[in-house]
Amino acid sequence: MLRPTNRCALLACTLLFGACASRPLPKYEQPIARARIQSVRTTAYTHTESDHRKHGRSTAIGTCLQCGSVNSAAADWSRWPAGTVFRIQETGELYKVDDYGWALSGTNTIDLYKPSSRAMNAWGVRRVTIENLQWGDVDRSLAILRGRSKYKHVRRMISEIESRYAELQRPVDTGEMFAGVQPKPASRVIEPVAQRAEPVARRAEPIVVRTPAAPTKKPFVSGSIGVRVATDSRNAALVPFRSAPR
Repeated sequence: MLRPTNRCALLACTLLFGACASRPLPKYEQPIARARIQSVRTTAYTHTESDHRKHGRSTAIGTCLQCGSVNSAAADWSRWPAGTVFRIQETGELYKVDDYGWALSGTNTIDLYKPSSRAMNAWGVRRVTIENLQWGDVDRSLAILRGRSKYKHVRRMISEIESRYAELQRPVDTGEMFAGVQPKPASRVIEPVAQRAEPVARRAEPIVVRTPAAPTKKPFVSGSIGVRVATDSRNAALVPFRSAPR
């Protein structure tokens, strides 16, 4: 016969299991296209929430929740497999998908880990643009989930992965159209117009041509030139004379 305390404990477990079994799954959303850039709805959670206390600071892959240069994130692993790394363009924060949750299965929402309730509430619900830097491992995600297939939300993810397995294995072309967000037009780069250097006007210096001076010709005088003293006048004077040429 069970003691009253044990009977109460058994009843509580039964009610809890029944509540979990009857808990409805979230409304299903069609997966958004896999692309390098995506516009997604985000929420926030922390390790002190009532539905996460039993897990403490542990993630679904068995590691510790991260907060720092890379932060933990929870998502439907059929949309973002475990190990997916993305950057939020609005804040520059890096996140790695290492967790999942009941309310995320079958949806396009990503739950971001915050270290405190205050930080969680400050984030609230936001639509952001993410850049997927590295896609996670589909096979590893499937192996982890198959070991927990007794849960409905896990079975939903397993079914989704199996039905989209080929698509999830295909590498994402970074040239594909962005999913859920219009790409921003590339900013036009105005190249500087090359200015042709104007030639420097140089003033022509006058060219001075110096011609040698022509030699001065001395007059040719034939005969001898001399002077004589004129004595035929009262006043004597020197009178030049030229002798006849020879």
